[in-house]
Formats: sequence, structure tokens, C-alpha cells
Amino acid sequence: MRKPATIRDVAREAGVSVAVVSRVLNDGTGPVAPQTRAKVVAAIEQLAYHPRAAARELQQRTTSTIGLVLADLANPFFARLADRVVWEARARGVHVVLLTTQEDPHLEAESLDTLIERSVASVIATPAGDNVEKWGRLIDLGIDVVFVDREIDQLEQTDVVTIRNDVSAEVAANHLIGLGHSRIGFISGPADTSTGRDRVAGFRRALQAAGLAADGELVHHIPFRGDAGADAVGALLNAPEPPTAIIVGNTAQVRSALRRIKQSDIRVPEDLSLVVFDDNPWTELVSPPLTVIRQPIDMLALHSVELAVGRAKGLLPEPRRRIEVDAEFVRRSSTAPLAQHAPAP
Repeated sequence: MRKPATIRDVAREAGVSVAVVSRVLNDGTGPVAPQTRAKVVAAIEQLAYHPRAAARELQQRTTSTIGLVLADLANPFFARLADRVVWEARARGVHVVLLTTQEDPHLEAESLDTLIERSVASVIATPAGDNVEKWGRLIDLGIDVVFVDREIDQLEQTDVVTIRNDVSAEVAANHLIGLGHSRIGFISGPADTSTGRDRVAGFRRALQAAGLAADGELVHHIPFRGDAGADAVGALLNAPEPPTAIIVGNTAQVRSALRRIKQSDIRVPEDLSLVVFDDNPWTELVSPPLTVIRQPIDMLALHSVELAVGRAKGLLPEPRRRIEVDAEFVRRSSTAPLAQHAPAP
């Protein structure tokens, strides 16, 4: 038996986005050019799609509620992002349904089912890197998705708001290289996440440009949850030729990594220079204050909410948008020239 056509099939056949098909089905929710409308109607007829049931379903959705699916609220980065998203949404008269997945694909799948039941108009999310079919179903139902911080490569039709992760890691590495460091460790997120891949790519690009070998033993991809940051630091410090500098590109593991360094005899920055991703109030209060890559959380939240609300109201042009913002490199006292690492005569 032939599988019934979905709204996504209609969009593909007509050469338009799912949002356009949704507006044709739910007349009055946004402008559609006559030629475009004709293409959508023709695709509906050709695929024997049943728009009446879909239109009723879409009419039940309200543009006054968006979903927010974040990976881990125990991570200060996501806690602050949630706060700013809620603030931006309220400023626009929009409510937010907040769900956290704790970096678990199964919990993420349950969260997506919950959002479908709640009839949200759009979703802002940090994906765990899996559940492509679940995200696809959400999109098939005409629910606009905005990925923030991370993205899923297979879902090219979604809007994305992120920092320039590769450039940020490259800047951090170039800072250390400029101080004379050539053995630099990098602690990253999982390799199957876009942030993990992009930050390591930028790090390796900086090494290559400086003519330095990219030693695979100095790069550690670790989970976001747990205490793997301490283990990664321990492995780097106990290597036969340990690094003289470390970049912690996994925001969730900064405290774990720092705790392991504090428990050792290693002095920062006299023995080891340190750069970490993201900035928290305590990163400036520890001794020494940490050199950081400060992520512009306010801008991530602003752009994400503007896209989610704009898509839900049919106010944005059709092609998906990718918004990349620059992170800020903030030098403090945890990095020093390599000459200071040499033993006293």
C-alpha cells in the first residue's frame, strides 16, 4: 500500500518550503504569491494529499507559544540561554514551553512528542545529534524549527543560529601559538556534534597555518555530561610529552577540567596556559582569572526568537537562514608566554 503523502512531500514537489505549503493550507496566516500558490495546489492534487485535515491541524496551532528544547540546564551556558530566550519571547507576547533532554536522544524524542501534543507554533532547539526522523516529523507537521548552538547536517531546511565555532577555536589557538606554545591540548565535545567537529577543525587549521604538527593524542573528544573533563586533563598532563597549553572547548566540562588542574602540582599560567570556552561570573573570580572565548548568548537568543516567531507568523522570506555571530576573545591571566614556563637557572 502506498504511503500517504506528507506536507513535506508536497513542499518538495512544488519546490517550496513546508512553511509556504502551511500558509496555502491555512489561508490568512501569511502572503503567498499567486504563481507559488498554484504550484502548491498542483502538487497537492498530483500527490493526492488531503489538505483539509492538515489545515484543521494547523489552525489549532497558536503563534503565541513556542517550544524550547535545550540539552542540559546544568550547563551554565544553556541556563543563561534559556533565560534570555524566555525574556525575548515575553517581549513579543509569546509563551515558551521549556524542555531539557539531558543530552539523551531518548529524552529528546519524548520531548518532541510532547511539543507536537502541545501544538506549539515553532521550536528553538539544541539537538543531541540524533533523532533525524523525529525532527523531520515535526517539520512535516508544519512546525518551524530553529537550531541554536548546534545543528543536524541532514536537516538542511532548518534555520540555524550559532557562533563561528571554527573561527573561535582558531583565535584561541593562534593566541597560544603567538605566545610560543607548540604543544597545545584541545578538549572538545563529542565528535558527532557540530560544535565538537567545528571547534577541532578550527584548532587544526591554526596549527597547520603555523606549520605545527597536529598530534592526535593532544585532542580529546569527550561527553558533555559527567566528569570526563578531569580525565582528559589527567591524560594530557601524564602524556610522555605533555602540552604547555590547553584549550577547553567543551563548555560543560570547564569546571571538571579546572578542578583536575587545581588538584595537581601544575601552576597556571607558570606551568600551563589555559583558555576555556564560554564566560561565567566565576571565571573572572578564580585565581588566576581565566582567558575565555565569550559566547554572545544575548545575540543567540535574540536571533533565535526572531526566527521562530517570524516563521510562525509567516513574516520571513522562504529560504532557510543561517546566522553566525562572532564570539569574543577575552584575555586574562591564565595564559603566558612559553618563556615563563622554562625552569629557573
